[in-house]
Amino acid sequence: MNPELTLGGANIVVLAIAAFIILVVFLGVRIMPQSEKHVVERLGRLQKVLGPGVNFIVPFLDRVKHRISILERQLPTAKQDAITADNVLLQVETSVFYRITEPEKTVYRIRDVDAAISTTVAGIVRSSIGAMELDAVQSNRSHLIDQIKDALVAVVDDWGIIVTRVEILDVDLDEATKAAMLQQLNAERARRAQVTEAEGTKRAVELAADGELYAAEQAAKARRITADAEAYATSVVSAAIADNGLEAAQYNVALKQVEALTSLGQGDGKQTVVLPANAVDAFADAFQMLKGRG
Repeated sequence: MNPELTLGGANIVVLAIAAFIILVVFLGVRIMPQSEKHVVERLGRLQKVLGPGVNFIVPFLDRVKHRISILERQLPTAKQDAITADNVLLQVETSVFYRITEPEKTVYRIRDVDAAISTTVAGIVRSSIGAMELDAVQSNRSHLIDQIKDALVAVVDDWGIIVTRVEILDVDLDEATKAAMLQQLNAERARRAQVTEAEGTKRAVELAADGELYAAEQAAKARRITADAEAYATSVVSAAIADNGLEAAQYNVALKQVEALTSLGQGDGKQTVVLPANAVDAFADAFQMLKGRG
């Protein structure tokens, strides 16, 4: 046998073995990205799920059957009709965000994940809104969202899915209900305006009464001060009479008469001055008393 042919055949075998080993390594080693999980089947049965990083499978027996992204997904915005407990027809627009965490459940338990979630959300929305009245739906939307999310989480748990967020984007009413609500809103605004006007009138009356009461109190205080002053003056006169006798009182009376006549004479010269008949006697009495005191 030719040695060269033998050596050439040996080289071919070595190359074939090396190529086979390279192929086995290539098929048996799987490097997975962080955002994906792969479902591996062996002879048609679930074998394992490959996670991020380096993974090993048996070449020619194992094969990657499903490549599943574990990134968060958003369902297309959907609208569903619902009737409230007080028989109002609504059209609710919802949006759902979810992630696949267990691909082996998702691929073997449900055929169309998005369609299944959309159908489930529609049923839950109708059921939840059917137990609430319209005012509760509009005023307590956050509670409704939590209720829908909790019910949805309980359903999709068997599918290897977690629901991250549920949003109610819009709640639309039919035209008849909108017109009735607008009429009610206008009536409520008119009522509030009347109440505000009545409260303003009431407040104005209260303030006017408070002003009159304050004025009366101040007038009473002024009268009390005047009375106190007159009482004090009377006490002073009484003390003077007690000390100086009747002449002091007569002098004071005559002095008051003179002051009164003086005030009557003041002015621009056009007024009429009434002069008592005993005016001269008053001056004389005052001078006489003053002379006597001197």
